[in-house]
Amino acid sequence: MQKILVTGAAGFIGFHLSQSLLERGNCLIGLDNLNDYYDVSLKKARLAQLEGKSGFSFHKLDLANRQAITQLFKEEQFDVVVNLAAQAGVRYSLQNPHAYVDSNLVGFVNILEGCRHSQVKHLVFASSSSVYGKNTKIPFSVDDNVDHPISLYAASKKANELMAHTYSHLYGLPTTGLRFFTVYGIWGRPDMAYFKFTKAILAGEPIDVFNYGKMRRDFTYVDDVVEGIVRVIDKIPQPNTDMSTAPYKIYNIGNNQPVELIDLIQVVEDCLGIKAEKNLLPMQPGDVPMTYADVDDLVNDVGFRPSTSIDVGIQKFINWYTSYYQVFAA
Repeated sequence: MQKILVTGAAGFIGFHLSQSLLERGNCLIGLDNLNDYYDVSLKKARLAQLEGKSGFSFHKLDLANRQAITQLFKEEQFDVVVNLAAQAGVRYSLQNPHAYVDSNLVGFVNILEGCRHSQVKHLVFASSSSVYGKNTKIPFSVDDNVDHPISLYAASKKANELMAHTYSHLYGLPTTGLRFFTVYGIWGRPDMAYFKFTKAILAGEPIDVFNYGKMRRDFTYVDDVVEGIVRVIDKIPQPNTDMSTAPYKIYNIGNNQPVELIDLIQVVEDCLGIKAEKNLLPMQPGDVPMTYADVDDLVNDVGFRPSTSIDVGIQKFINWYTSYYQVFAA
């Protein structure tokens, strides 16, 4: 039985992944610092779904706490580590850069050191589609140049890829980076557009629509992302003599079908049966006009292609949202 560490286990993707790994019988250690970047009660509600399940234990820890992370790796001797803990959000990185350095850089090197010294068999880590910056070649391929990030969040994720490759090269640590494309779904993050739109529309408040609704995003349902992660966990990378002698690999996990923001809003309106009042605004600093994932490597290597349509995914989210916030209403 594999012993797996999932960092960010009370987060959106980490929670769903933890559920999936427990269902397949893994021994799972969840780690999260339960910070207040968004509603802590939502994180605790996710965690409550995991606690008490056979094979699960939880540690409230911050990745930046070097001593505590070192001790955890020493005591537990993980087979696999999935690092999903990070300071998320493009716009927030403009106001609070130190949060990204502490979590995404300092925290990540602590994970790398833990993996290195305890001979972890595979480190899988979250990168982001934001590393592509204003790339105009579509769809975005893992072979594209990603040397021009336009937000600190994107820069921190690109730095993670570079750090991971270095550890793979120097110490033979098998590492796989996953560039997620606009993940959405039930138990989602309140800072994401679809979540904000739903909340505002139900409250009868106007919604802010940036780039006049013309931005296109490769919206990817969380179940598809989790399926991709689970399959990648079992696909330990081998040295690739074409590009690098390190056991290192990068995959895109995206729906391979961009949707215009204004069309997403239409789906939310249709699911709610309420028309939104829209504040049409220009593009914000750090935003990109489009994301579009080339997932050929994922399909070829692990036999999976994300496919949940925005109509299906948003309806699932709306069903969850209305149920959750009725039950937990103040």
